[in-house]
Amino acid sequence: MEERTLSYLRGRFGDHYRRAEIALPPAANEREWGFIPWTEGPGETMVRHRSLLDLGSIGDFLGRKKPRHVYFSAGRYDDPSISTMSKKGWRSSDLVFDLDADHLPSVTLGEDSYAEMLAKCKDALLRLLDFLEDDFGFKDMTVVFSGGRGYHVHVRDESIRGLERDARREVVDYVRGIGLDFDELVDEQTVAGTAGRSSPATKRTLTTEGGWSARAHRHIMSEVDTLLSMEESAALERLQAYDGIGQGKANAALTAARNNYDELAAGNIDVHAAFYQIAQVLVHETVADENAPIDEPVTTDTNRLIRLPGSLHGGSGLEVRRIDRDDIDAFDPLVDAVPETFRGHEIAVDVTDGGLVELDGDSFTVAEGIQSVPEHVGVFLMARGRAEKAQE
Repeated sequence: MEERTLSYLRGRFGDHYRRAEIALPPAANEREWGFIPWTEGPGETMVRHRSLLDLGSIGDFLGRKKPRHVYFSAGRYDDPSISTMSKKGWRSSDLVFDLDADHLPSVTLGEDSYAEMLAKCKDALLRLLDFLEDDFGFKDMTVVFSGGRGYHVHVRDESIRGLERDARREVVDYVRGIGLDFDELVDEQTVAGTAGRSSPATKRTLTTEGGWSARAHRHIMSEVDTLLSMEESAALERLQAYDGIGQGKANAALTAARNNYDELAAGNIDVHAAFYQIAQVLVHETVADENAPIDEPVTTDTNRLIRLPGSLHGGSGLEVRRIDRDDIDAFDPLVDAVPETFRGHEIAVDVTDGGLVELDGDSFTVAEGIQSVPEHVGVFLMARGRAEKAQE
């Protein structure tokens, strides 16, 4: 990044911070603070082990330092400014989840646009919130757009703040579906023998009320509804696509689904051996499709530094935005996270890496060379290393 570009971005970040109202996290004085300044060269140097007492008023600090990135710790400490982690005096930590579009299995790097990546990341966010709210019953949560490629969720329920790494890893494993055993989801009940059988039989069911079992049941019923809506020949062909399912088993499974729909809807997946075999495959599909692919090291790290809501992301120029739970569906990061400071102006930039730009509701292709663009576009391109500031 050239000196002119660095100076311009640093100055405009400062303009943003002088007009921004930054809300501090709970117990802000017990947290470690860190920031990355604008420096020449390709590398970035983190300044950390600062307390709020060291920084002073967060608004004054941001307006004075104009940092490229700003962070605070998930952990709360007796003395957050001590540089040795073991001597800080750890008290507790928020449970923080990070979803990064670059790490999602549904994202194809090099093919998906920035907007498409963020849309897929929001889908993963909604799945994560389903786990946190419905399965764990967490109440005190803050959802944040990271300003870059994804979202953060801060859980601050008192019941989890004292969890250490191993317990946090169990939460990670659950939401990612790691080690999930089909047999653990299925409830086996012994029932009386049917006509012609004196010995008792086993009835295997999935709960319909919550957790991974209910997710698996919903997925199975969705497949059943799809099969029953199809022409019989097409349904049988679909069933035979499953490993180990030939024509005979496909006929038996389809008949069982048609004749035992109410039992299936109630959770009984043992209506026929062939159907049960298919149900096992569908449960594995559920785990693959409905897990929340969070970044494990972030959640298990009790000392993790995480971006400050209201700050700017130095790699995009977008705002790290707190999002109300009811507003998540409507939230568009490429519109709602564009800082007002960078709207309504044109600037000259020298584009070195042209291509698609999707911001503030517009989608257009930027050519290489010197040109005038809306400032929020220019800041985005410069922050991402795709342009340098040109002389006006």
